[in-house]
Amino acid sequence: MEKTNKKPFAWKPVAIVAICLLLIVSTLYGFGVGCDYNCAKPAQTATETVDANEMLNLWNDGAAARDEIVSYMNTITDEKSKDFIPVEDRIAVFDLDGTLACETDPAYFDHCIYYYRVMQDPEYKDKASKFEKQVAKEVKAFMDTGESRPDSMQRHGAAVASAFSGLTPEEFVDYVADYAKTEAPGYNNLKRAEAFYKPMLQIIDYLKANDFTVYVVSGTDRFIVRGLVKASPLDLPSNQLIGSDESLVATDQGDTDGLEYVFDDDDQLVLGGDFLVKNLDMNKVTVIQQEIGKQPVLAFGNSGSDSSMADYAIHNNKYPAKAFMLCCDDTERENGNIEKAQKMADSCKENGWTAISMKNDWKTIYGDNVTKK
Repeated sequence: MEKTNKKPFAWKPVAIVAICLLLIVSTLYGFGVGCDYNCAKPAQTATETVDANEMLNLWNDGAAARDEIVSYMNTITDEKSKDFIPVEDRIAVFDLDGTLACETDPAYFDHCIYYYRVMQDPEYKDKASKFEKQVAKEVKAFMDTGESRPDSMQRHGAAVASAFSGLTPEEFVDYVADYAKTEAPGYNNLKRAEAFYKPMLQIIDYLKANDFTVYVVSGTDRFIVRGLVKASPLDLPSNQLIGSDESLVATDQGDTDGLEYVFDDDDQLVLGGDFLVKNLDMNKVTVIQQEIGKQPVLAFGNSGSDSSMADYAIHNNKYPAKAFMLCCDDTERENGNIEKAQKMADSCKENGWTAISMKNDWKTIYGDNVTKK
């Protein structure tokens, strides 16, 4: 056999170096080095990422509703829990008037802006129709007495659609946002757009921090909701703001059916003047399915018109779900109604909802510098 001067290959040092390199690479990837923004990262629970005490610091210590929300959140965001809810199914729905924002001052926001449009707006009041003027008088009667016609919601919805007909959605939203910057008549140091309940805004921020998608589901006209929110501290995109609906048409469409008309480069989308649906009661349930496509696991309301939405959330749900109802029991800091608040508190006990007390659960409503007149 021919002799050779080659030395045997040193496998052990090479193996050691290779192992070290693998350890270094795996460590770097563990810290995210070399990973693009799509790299999966371990899920974190709410208790690791969100400080509930800090985010909900406008709620009184020991407030039962607050504690229930926090306990619920800690459970459904824990991947080890049997009640864990995947991020894509964390859906929360909120009513607007009386749940997130001032309900009546002296009437609903959409009543107030309608009355201004028809009776006070110098650009429109002389153009208002007889029907629009009549509904405005009915709105004023409600402001003064609290009494309204049995068909007032349908008449008001039709009158709003008529009074703003011809505006583009953007023009309507901007009109509402401008009006919302006027002073709230019943309060000092508060504009209409600022009349959102600060503790409830904290709940929305808390839910968003825990990967919830939050929707407003209101009886107010959809574009009025968008305009009010645009001027407000509530941070939600327009596609998560659902309300009552009116028709939309192209500017040159006339009476032509949408199946027979083609939108062209000369057209704009404008309000068509026809009232379509009032988004209250059972209509809230159907619109949630139509527009969200998922059963919510959290629902927040304040009145009987929210009861269907609340029950839809908590019944026959594959996930643990809860409904909360706000009780307007504060007559010093807000336009409360003790009789109405007690009725809602009783309904909560009967229906398995959780009552939120404005008076007892919140440190502030609109901010310490805001007072009732």
